[in-house]
Amino acid sequence: MPASTTLTVRLTPEVKERLGRLADTTHRTKSFLAAEAITAYVTREAEIIGGIERGLADMKAGRLVPHNEAMARLEATIAAAERGKR
Repeated sequence: MPASTTLTVRLTPEVKERLGRLADTTHRTKSFLAAEAITAYVTREAEIIGGIERGLADMKAGRLVPHNEAMARLEATIAAAERGKR
């Protein structure tokens, strides 16, 4: 089992109750479910921040597509997809 540490969080009574019901239903502990939720949240947010940072780096390096060109590409892709449906 990987090492772990303790973190105290404050929840509204409603969320704590819902977490308890979920724990009972899934036969998991509240701690397990909370850790899984926090892990998923942190992973997702880190990926979002990473994408933003990559986008900002691209912008600073001049790797951009002008808005009009991007829209033209999207419209062409949509038109091609529509033609393919017929």
